[in-house]
Amino acid sequence: MRSVWLLVAVAVLALNLRPPFTAAGALLPDIAADLELSPATAGVLPTLPVVCLGVFAPGAAVIRRRLGDEGVIAVCVPLLVVGSLLRAGPGVVTLFGGTVVVGAAVGIANVTLPALIKREHSERVTLVTSMYTVFLTLGSSAAAAFAVPLMRAAGHSWRVPLLVLAGLAVLAALVWLPLVLGAGRHRPDESTGGFTEVLRSPLAWQVTAFMGLQSLLAYVVFGWLPTVVRDRGMSATEAGLVLSVSTLVQAVGAMSLPLLVGRARGQRVPAVGLFAVSALGLLGVFLAPLSWMWVCSVVLGFGMGALFGLALSVLGLRAADSAVASRLSALAQTVGYLLAAVGPLLMGVLHELSGGWSVPLVMLMVVCLAGSVAALGAGRPAQVGAGARPEAAGRG
Repeated sequence: MRSVWLLVAVAVLALNLRPPFTAAGALLPDIAADLELSPATAGVLPTLPVVCLGVFAPGAAVIRRRLGDEGVIAVCVPLLVVGSLLRAGPGVVTLFGGTVVVGAAVGIANVTLPALIKREHSERVTLVTSMYTVFLTLGSSAAAAFAVPLMRAAGHSWRVPLLVLAGLAVLAALVWLPLVLGAGRHRPDESTGGFTEVLRSPLAWQVTAFMGLQSLLAYVVFGWLPTVVRDRGMSATEAGLVLSVSTLVQAVGAMSLPLLVGRARGQRVPAVGLFAVSALGLLGVFLAPLSWMWVCSVVLGFGMGALFGLALSVLGLRAADSAVASRLSALAQTVGYLLAAVGPLLMGVLHELSGGWSVPLVMLMVVCLAGSVAALGAGRPAQVGAGARPEAAGRG
């Protein structure tokens, strides 16, 4: 019963981890107009959470040593509630302060959940991570789709959708409460060495590169896909729908992950293949006739959704136990999300300097190639951690 309830709790928490960002992105023009934000200040709002994901990720390992996995959740879920309430406050200070609090909560949860999945479902890491990724994607897509209609229904108040997100976080707190209260016997096992062991592992850095490069692609697509599509001749409404379709199809890609990976000892082939699928989708978005745009958005969404799920799965598959998984997740997501935050900025700089999209497209193809090289290391059947047994490393 506890195992089933834990799966439900992971799913409910996953629904909370992306809406604070995608909803705010959809509401950004209205927020900027209401608070009289300059374009530069408004541009910080979607970038700040990604930076926070990297900056606060190491905090999860510190809290975990003292309170255990469920204790980390007991810290980050209330932060999620408080941050959502702050963002709906009266001014710029509460908006940005709340965004930092939300970013901290999500960054901590991002690190902890792969370790929790490794601890509770070590023989089904890929399957459970796939479920987790599906709910992450569904939450993200739903928030992007419903934030503006909800705002309009509430008399054009952008604060109401943010308050609804606070209510969703309260629901997550209620679902997790029995698990947190009964978590005394689930203290983390620190027997596999310290964080230095992870830092010295080439495999850990290959996993980190894999995580970071696929994240960079994802945030470039989130930030720039509508602009690219509009520059190619589609309307603003159609451009938004292209992004929505691509994001929604990511859930299909995540659901397909167990079939793509199976129970193979390594994940090199599917990882490289998914980078290739993502590259094909990007080429289509930038170069194919507009009549093919919807097909290209589906290909891109499928590739990136499955790639994200695989990157999260690898955090558990490459770790000897849940303690190592927590440290590996902290390293990969700290460096990975800081790298991802650079992607949208670099994309804009290259577009401005070149006056077109050819140079940014070349950059994205280089990222796909570099990601494939990292995947060859991250997907091999080995593990980080003292006494790791390679023969068990790839089974998900």
